[in-house]
Amino acid sequence: MAAQPVTPDLLMTPSDQGDVDLDVDFAADRGNWTGKLDFLLSCIGYCVGLGNVWRFPYRAYTNGGGAFLVPYFLMLAICGIPLFFLELSLGQFSSLGPLAVWKISPLFKGAGAAMLLIVGLVAIYYNMIIAYVLFYLFASLTSDLPWEHCGNWWNTDLCREHRGSKDGNGALALNLSSTVSPSEEYWSRYVLHIQGSRGIGSPGEIRWNLCLCLLLAWVIVFLCILKGVKSSGKVVYFTATFPYLILLMLLVRGVTLPGAWRGIQFYLTPQFHHLLSSKVWIEAALQIFYSLGVGFGGLLTFASYNTFHQNIYRDTFIVTLGNAITSILAGFAIFSVLGYMSQELGVPVDQVAKAGVQAGEGVSGTLGLAMTMLPLAPFWSFLFFFMLLTLGLDSQFAFLETIVTAVTDEFPYYLRPKKAVFSGLICVAMYLMGLVLTTDGGMYWLVLLDDYSASFGLMVVVITTCLAVTRVYGIQRFCRDIHMMLGFKPGLYFRACWLFLSPATLLALLVYSIVKYQPSEYGSYRFPAWAELLGILMGLLSCLMIPAGMLVAVLREEGSLWERLQQASRPAMDWGPSLEENRTGMYVATLAGSQSPKPLMVHMRKYGGITSFENTAIEVDREMAEEEESMM
Repeated sequence: MAAQPVTPDLLMTPSDQGDVDLDVDFAADRGNWTGKLDFLLSCIGYCVGLGNVWRFPYRAYTNGGGAFLVPYFLMLAICGIPLFFLELSLGQFSSLGPLAVWKISPLFKGAGAAMLLIVGLVAIYYNMIIAYVLFYLFASLTSDLPWEHCGNWWNTDLCREHRGSKDGNGALALNLSSTVSPSEEYWSRYVLHIQGSRGIGSPGEIRWNLCLCLLLAWVIVFLCILKGVKSSGKVVYFTATFPYLILLMLLVRGVTLPGAWRGIQFYLTPQFHHLLSSKVWIEAALQIFYSLGVGFGGLLTFASYNTFHQNIYRDTFIVTLGNAITSILAGFAIFSVLGYMSQELGVPVDQVAKAGVQAGEGVSGTLGLAMTMLPLAPFWSFLFFFMLLTLGLDSQFAFLETIVTAVTDEFPYYLRPKKAVFSGLICVAMYLMGLVLTTDGGMYWLVLLDDYSASFGLMVVVITTCLAVTRVYGIQRFCRDIHMMLGFKPGLYFRACWLFLSPATLLALLVYSIVKYQPSEYGSYRFPAWAELLGILMGLLSCLMIPAGMLVAVLREEGSLWERLQQASRPAMDWGPSLEENRTGMYVATLAGSQSPKPLMVHMRKYGGITSFENTAIEVDREMAEEEESMM
């Protein structure tokens, strides 16, 4: 009887190896959500953030009121939903983070590195915003809000309590344009202590109360992501749902205030002539783009912890439409309060709304003043800032989980067993880098980071991702992968958006942002030229990651330049579902360390070309074929 051929260990699948202990159990070691709701609530919490509460209502009333909803929902259909589904599909199909997912086309791995750089910069300053919210949250635990009255050491002679006596016509006797509300001075002179800085180049001393609030913010974030998605997935049951309860309470309270109809009418009155302006359509696309968090890697990371057949098609519509509805409801809550303020102050709604729209004053200026004018002011102030805290934490969880997942997926043998320690080191490093934001002039650095860290660089990353998946990897292959995962192929709507509409819209956004470039400013302060240059370089650095990654990928291959480009463009050998039972068709048993020869040849016939790393596998395949023939 002929001896059975022996399969080399390198080519044995985990099931072939019997009871042999493996160094890494890919699925169990990486972890998954403990329930389907964990993923859905995490996505909702990630997308619904601080921008929904203030930025959307403000953009709506400055761009045609109710008419703004027309371009808003159209841009949601063209850009928001398709790009959201694309990013979720990439993550769920591969079970990989933003760096390792580029096994789909190693030539574009620099886009993953750019994504990490962007999300790292955003995470540094975003937690500072959470620190500000914590500061106001603690300050609300009093019988009288500290920004309600003048006469404190931080107030100036211009401070006026805008609840003075009205004249015979019902208008306030004082001139609002020449005065400053106590809430504005509390923010700028007490919280920021910005008078202690001469500008971005001389930030001054560290504000220790802000420093401690920032430390607390990072401790909260670390404790919530300590065990990865297993811990953050449970925290979001509270942080993603509780803001809706508070928002509902604020909405009911707001619409029952006298004069609330003024604000709501101003908010919703359609001004259709605005639709003739390209600015309105650009503003709608920008709102969708940043609100859904596409391109930051958070969606891809969350989806990578799903089971292979999770219905992300349904989840996409739940999250994107839910995010839009939340923005609209927040507009009702905010503008009902602004209508009440309009009646109390005796000024038009637009003058109330424009007060405090400058950087950093959305929370402290107008909304801080609004809280003081409500009955039981400390109670409503605490609820409002607690809502902002829970909204902000969800997004911050996603940013940190994106960074940790991406790096641990690159070095699984070293970092996955020490994921908690690695997460702690990341938090400590980012806290130290964010200390400059706690200085007297920290707001100048925050504005610079906000303006440039995720501006044109983020758009370049998303455009690159869209083109790499649909043009280089191939729209047919990508749709085939989704079919394997969900049981159906995306329809004409998604294919048309991925191939043409979404990239074209993003390219228009990119060109518009460059043409309409305006230097950063904060109030009356104009940033020096070197700070502007630093900001531009910050955005360019993320863009440069893409060609740098291409250079590295090409240098790793062999042959002529064209051959290297071809080899680096096609998927890596182990691209595909992470679990062997989910690998069907051409993906059968092609996991790294468990590649069987026949699917290997199918892979090479499908994608063409032979790299130096595959020569050994081809030789083994030839030897095994000869052994099979000799046995027959």
